[in-house]
Amino acid sequence: MNNVTRCAFAGSLIFVVGFAAAADRRVEYNRDVRPILAENCFACHGADSAARKADLRLDKREVATKTAIVPNKPEKSPLVERVLSHDAEEVMPPPRTKKKLTDAQKETLRLWIAQGAEYQSHWSLIAPKRPQPPQVKDEKWVKTPIDRFILKGLEDAKLTPAPEADRRTLARRAALDFTGLPPDPADVDRFLADSSPEAYENYLDRLLASPHWGEHRGRYWLDAARYADTHGIHFDNYREIWAYRD
Repeated sequence: MNNVTRCAFAGSLIFVVGFAAAADRRVEYNRDVRPILAENCFACHGADSAARKADLRLDKREVATKTAIVPNKPEKSPLVERVLSHDAEEVMPPPRTKKKLTDAQKETLRLWIAQGAEYQSHWSLIAPKRPQPPQVKDEKWVKTPIDRFILKGLEDAKLTPAPEADRRTLARRAALDFTGLPPDPADVDRFLADSSPEAYENYLDRLLASPHWGEHRGRYWLDAARYADTHGIHFDNYREIWAYRD
C-alpha cells in the first residue's frame, strides 16, 4: 500500500464495535453522544428557549443532571427510562417527530451515563493531543507513525495490507489525487528514471507546483460555495456566474 492510498485509507477506515465489547469502550461526548442528541433531542431540549419543551435542556450538563441524567447511574436516569420506553406517551423522541433511536444509539446513551455523562466543549475549542501510536505485529511494514494506526486497524480486522504499487501506478494515482488529471507521460518517465531516495517527494513537489493542483482544489471550494449556472437552492433560474469561476 503506497503513501497516497495509506492516507486515503486512514481517512475512511471504520472501526466496528459490537455490543459484546461495548462495556470496554470509552464513550466520547463529541464523537458519540452529541450527534445523537443534536439529531433527536436538541430541537425540543436544546438552546432555543422558545422551542424548549418541559423546561428540559440537554445541551448543558449542569441543567441536564438536575432533571434527566444521574451520572454513573443509568438505571436511575429519566433520559434512559424515556428512550427505552415502549409507551407511546412516554418514549422519547415522541412518535409524532418521526425520529427513532436505534438499539446502538440507546446503548451509547446508557453507556455514556454509566461512565459519568461527561460533556465536552465544541471540538474547535479543545486543544488536540498527540496520541500514542499503537503496537503492531508487522513492524517491517511501518514507515511513518500514521502507518501504525492504519496497520492496527487492518490487523484487528484480520486483514493484510495490499502490496505496494509499482512506480507507474503510483505516479498515476498521485496525479489523479493531486490534480484530478492523468499524469504527464514525460513527468512519469522522469519519476521512473529518478533513483534517489527523494524520487517520490520530488514527483509530488512537481504536482504541487502545477497550476492544475490549484484548479483541482478550487473545484472543492466551488462546491462549498454552491457554484452553478442556476440558483437551484432558491430559484432555479439562470445566472451568469462563469466569470466568477474564472
